[in-house]
Amino acid sequence: MAQGDHVYVRRGRRYSHHGIDCGDGSVIHYVGTRASVRRVARTSLAEFAADAVVLTRPYERRLGPEETVSNAESRLGTEGYHLVRNNCEHFAAWCCTGRAASTQVRRWALGAQGALASVIAAQSMGAHAALLGTAGAGLYAMVRPARRRRRWQRAQVASESA
Repeated sequence: MAQGDHVYVRRGRRYSHHGIDCGDGSVIHYVGTRASVRRVARTSLAEFAADAVVLTRPYERRLGPEETVSNAESRLGTEGYHLVRNNCEHFAAWCCTGRAASTQVRRWALGAQGALASVIAAQSMGAHAALLGTAGAGLYAMVRPARRRRRWQRAQVASESA
């Protein structure tokens, strides 16, 4: 890991927590619990990791390390966390690219669309068609992250050999 890296840790099976590595053993990320107000803060890498393996997210095109950390520092102390519109992954992606995006939210939205399609299919074509639609949406949701992970791994190998 290096200064300006988009770092993340997996929390359970269904989500990950994201931040920006400052290069000095600290990470800027959203802190807080469901009961408290979440705000952007700088914590130690160990506190961010919480005994999980810290991974880095590569980007094909991104801002430089200094600008990335500067973006993160500009948001220190701010609130406004929103699970769907402004979560920790949105924050880290914005710091690195200038564009807030969350693959987790996209994945959840695709899953929700698959569930909605199943309900519609059940009403119009019967339960058997709905079951096939649900299975297809589930398979797509499982395969898509694996394809993205392979792309990230290829990008990492290419950047290491360059």
